[in-house]
Parts: sequence; C-alpha cells; structure tokens
Amino acid sequence: MQQRYAILIPTLWILWGVYWWFAARNVKRTVWREPLASRLLHIVPLTLAVLLLALPELPIAGLDARFLPRAAWLVWLGAALTAAGLLFCVWARRLLGRNWSGTVTLKEGHELITSGPYRWVRHPIYTGLLLGFAGSAIARGEWRGVLALLIVAAALWRKLKVEEQGMRQIFGDAYDAYSRRVAALIPLLL
Repeated sequence: MQQRYAILIPTLWILWGVYWWFAARNVKRTVWREPLASRLLHIVPLTLAVLLLALPELPIAGLDARFLPRAAWLVWLGAALTAAGLLFCVWARRLLGRNWSGTVTLKEGHELITSGPYRWVRHPIYTGLLLGFAGSAIARGEWRGVLALLIVAAALWRKLKVEEQGMRQIFGDAYDAYSRRVAALIPLLL
C-alpha cells in the first residue's frame, strides 16, 4: 500500500504541476503584485505541507503514526479525492484564462469570473487544493497528512483574505454582491 501511495499520489501532483506550469505562461500583464513578504506567508507554509506529505520519513516523532489503518481502498479513495480536487483546480484555472496568477495580483483588464466552479465557490482553486491535500492525507494515513492539511487550510485562508481585499477594491459592489451569493471555499457553508 505504501508503494501505491509512493507512485500514485506524486504522479497526480506532478501531472497537475506540469499543466499549471504550462498554463502560467499565457497570462495578462501584471499591473500590481502583492509584496514578497506577503507572498512568503503562504508560499512557505504550502512548501512545508508538501514536504510533510512527500518526504518518506520525518525526524519528528509521532507524525508518522497512523490515524487510518493500512488498507488499499483508503489509498484508492485518497487518490480519487486528490484527482477530483486537482481536476477542480484545472477547471477553475481554465475559466480564469489569462486573468490567473499564482500570487495575488491585478492584471491588465482584470475580469470578475462567476461561471463554472465560480458559481459554487469564490475560490475554487483553493477548494480543489484543499480536496487534493485531504485526499493525499487519507492515502498516506499518517498524522503528518492531517498537519499538512491544517497548514494548507491556514495558508490558503490567509491568501484568500488578501485576495478578497483586492477583489473588493477592483470590483466594488459587484464583488460584494457576488460574495453574498457565493461561499468562499465550501458550497453553501464557508
């Protein structure tokens, strides 16, 4: 089962990363970008979360203890959730088109997208990433996966708040109305 995890989950993330890298090459010109210090407040925690899930062994006692039993069906369930989350990210990214950026930015001719996955959640890429990390944590079955998921949730929540401030400045009442209609991360809940 550990061997399945070692191949399946990284393959899903690598395929997603390759797509993400290629898609990032065709974006609009950036007019404003959040300062480096602000970006590091979500980049560093996300990197730590990736390392928690990716490293074969950890030097911190207890994080490699299991919270789920070793079972092939849990690895497959985790892989399915990871794939679903990453595909949700890709769908959202495709709809954003040239407006997308990996950091909080204002693009030239920035548009407010409210269709596709954006009709269910305001930040579907973050929703997809959370689902992807949740699936990866289930597939790993160790406490380090839970910690990684909590770190990702905190980092993305912080980034979401920064992004929302910018969206309100750019789109004003239109974004306020959108945010009253559509949940931030979890449809109908949050």
